[in-house]
Amino acid sequence: MPRTAREVVFVDGVRTPFGKSGKGLYAETRADDLIVRVIRELMRRNPGLPPERVDEVAIAATTQIGDQGLTLGRTAAILAGLPKSVPGYSIDRMCAGALTAATTAGAGISFGAYDVVIAGGVEHMGRHPMGEGVDPNPRIISEKLVDPSALVMGNTAENLHDRYPTITKERADSYAVRSQEKVAKAYADGKIQPDLVETLVRSAEKGFGLATQDEPPRPGTTMESLAGLKTPFRAHGNVTPGNAAGLNDGATGTLLMAEEVAEELGLDAKMRLVDFSFTGVEPEVMGVGPVPATEKLFARQGISIDDIGLIEINEAFAVQVLAFLEHFGIADDDARVNPWGGAIAVGHPLASSGGRLMMQLARQFAERPDVRYGITTMCVGLGMGGTILWENTNYEGGK
Repeated sequence: MPRTAREVVFVDGVRTPFGKSGKGLYAETRADDLIVRVIRELMRRNPGLPPERVDEVAIAATTQIGDQGLTLGRTAAILAGLPKSVPGYSIDRMCAGALTAATTAGAGISFGAYDVVIAGGVEHMGRHPMGEGVDPNPRIISEKLVDPSALVMGNTAENLHDRYPTITKERADSYAVRSQEKVAKAYADGKIQPDLVETLVRSAEKGFGLATQDEPPRPGTTMESLAGLKTPFRAHGNVTPGNAAGLNDGATGTLLMAEEVAEELGLDAKMRLVDFSFTGVEPEVMGVGPVPATEKLFARQGISIDDIGLIEINEAFAVQVLAFLEHFGIADDDARVNPWGGAIAVGHPLASSGGRLMMQLARQFAERPDVRYGITTMCVGLGMGGTILWENTNYEGGK
């Protein structure tokens, strides 16, 4: 029997505004309601897509417990009003959950098993702190399979500073200030708002309201304001709340389909999935993961960083981004990198963040027909990295 290999395209993406965990926007909102809001908005924005044409719903969450459990892809699909014939499943690759949902479901499209998929992620770190309810096998530590610091992400960031001694606290703070400035400018220029869906929130004290923009950004952040922050993971260390992403809540969703199906339905294919790569690294320096993942992908494709016109890299910690840039010989302020800022400013709700990277890259592609290729890349807890290579469907030539 013949086997099918088809082009996979990104058609649309949407996300809730990201909130601060604890007493933030979504303190009294369920995690599954956040992802339901995203799925409903994807369908509303694409009326040419009959709901019954959705073949799969893949939703990621890092802490799959409570309102982030119970096969979230399936339950969210039902709650969102998709036909009962639409299946769904859950995915966990920690921070790269939404990236993995896209590559896994996208591979199903390429293989011919699906025509249309919804892939996304949600994380409510206020309700479910990372690691809640887990029971790590004691052999991990007793047999010294990993360094104990591997289980605390902030410690792994300090370890990465050790590995890259040229990445100082001042350099990390400077990167963080630029991230805040770029997010503020992107908001002022109306770049981020088109990806956001107003989301109902409730408070026993204040009643109902609407979340309309990201809560974490701190416009006006300066080097002076970051200089005095404590280093909670190591005395006299380098990692602070100012040069790392915070603890956040939020959901993202993306719509992927076969290119010919997008044409059939009259939907705009914004970028084409070319290739992807995941790889493992020493868990105690998990932040270096994007380097070998990207190198592996480049080697397979026969390309280099010079062929990449836009880079959306998750800012779990400034040092992790700077290690990637240093490895590839990219300046800290290279215009290709996170043009609209990143997670240090806007937030990092773990498994959902990959969706934000994808939708921002797609919008940047639309503005840059001179750019052919871009990547979305991120480090992953327990020592992994993931990178997706995308092609701009609006490419009109040039480098």
